[in-house]
Amino acid sequence: MIPYKSIIQINKEKDTAIYLQLTSAFIGLIKDGTLISGAKLPSSRTLSQLLEIHRKTVLASYEELQLQGWITTVPQKGTFVSSKVPIIVQKDFLQNKKTTKSEKAGFSFYKNKHLIAHEEKVANSTIYINDGIPDTRLAPLKELAIIYRNVVVKKNTLQFINYGTAHGNKDLRKNIAKYLNETRGLKITKDNVLITRGSQMGIYLSAKLILKPEDIIVVGDTNYISADRTFLNHGASIKRIPVDNDGLCISSLKKLCSENTIKAIYITSHHHHPTTVTLSAERRIKILQLAEKYKFAILEDDYDYDFHYNHSPILPLASHDCNGNVIYLGSICKSVAPVFRVGYMIATKDVIDEAATRRKYMDRQGDALLEITFSKFIASGDLQRHTNKVLKIYKERRDFFCKRLKEEVSEFIKFEIPNGGMAVWVQLNKKYNWGDVSRISQKYKLVITDWKNYDPINSGHNGMRFGFASYTIEEIQNLVLQLKKTFLEVKKLK
Repeated sequence: MIPYKSIIQINKEKDTAIYLQLTSAFIGLIKDGTLISGAKLPSSRTLSQLLEIHRKTVLASYEELQLQGWITTVPQKGTFVSSKVPIIVQKDFLQNKKTTKSEKAGFSFYKNKHLIAHEEKVANSTIYINDGIPDTRLAPLKELAIIYRNVVVKKNTLQFINYGTAHGNKDLRKNIAKYLNETRGLKITKDNVLITRGSQMGIYLSAKLILKPEDIIVVGDTNYISADRTFLNHGASIKRIPVDNDGLCISSLKKLCSENTIKAIYITSHHHHPTTVTLSAERRIKILQLAEKYKFAILEDDYDYDFHYNHSPILPLASHDCNGNVIYLGSICKSVAPVFRVGYMIATKDVIDEAATRRKYMDRQGDALLEITFSKFIASGDLQRHTNKVLKIYKERRDFFCKRLKEEVSEFIKFEIPNGGMAVWVQLNKKYNWGDVSRISQKYKLVITDWKNYDPINSGHNGMRFGFASYTIEEIQNLVLQLKKTFLEVKKLK
């Protein structure tokens, strides 16, 4: 008899269910020839005693193996390795057996020079300076869990768990249309809404629809780096225009339009990414007029419209678009938590229908149960209540963060208090560089890794974003003190 006790290792501390561990072990023994076709397996009682596990666990494993076709059960005779499994010549134990997997692919594939992988987050004891993300500790998990559970247990939910439309859940599209009409002044119906898995999917789909290789898209001389890389990935030619305190400079845009065929312009109108300035109302109207005249698309990424602290926000360009030039992008991820991949793409019906067709071939459909949950979350008013709650908290954190930066490190940096959003645009004194700051900050358990992303054309503005929304007051206090120690050490290098 095969020494099952010595060759099947069961780890009761692992997250993987024991019956699945046992199933995997048997499949391995069959694959490597230890158990050949027709070999008889021990009875469930015998194996449970050998491995010191419950008999029902063995029965569950045998049932799984039988369902997968690895074994067969013959009444009154026992359980055997299936004859349909390819016969593998039995080898001596470990003879010529490869025990490690290659770390490299066994085939060629294409790497895109414009795209980079995101670095893994560091240990919990380290402060990772982000560019402005929500505090997931404030996420309304209990409320969402209650809604989700109610959705799952209802009998009529069965109709939604099959294949559905690539446009997204109908009720969610209706409720997002209603929500955006009420909060952004849009005039849309569900037919103008495509549910995405976040703003980035919306940017990608928009680029797929609009851009061909060498087509020109206009962006700010500082811009959201992921958008830049998406456009470059599609072969687009990026033309950059200056950004001042009122947003994108119209005179530069006019000049580009008169000299080139412009396919699109990408804007983050509410708070320009990364500098946080707001595109003025006057410039918004002029961009719409230029888009009508020159027939280009406006990709309006309104990633943090809900977070404005000083006064009512200016309505998005999409609210004044009468000519079908604007594709409006946003997400609920920013308001609740990044893990909930629910976003939206707003445009004329013909654009939305084509985007849904394209989306179907990269992501057949969204998570229907999650979409129903968020439809109810929005309809109940819970989303607006949550937004109002965290807005007060983020404003307090913004005020404290800017106060402490000014008190402790104003010798090294300059910044303006942002009117909204979740980050501060910080410019380092040009006597210093972010490379030294990033290197030395690690001694004080600060991680600053994204500073290169904010100056793609090497303009020398020496700026980067410091997020504040995801830190408590105590965490902000510690962050600024460690930052001060870092700057003081950098100063000694000069």
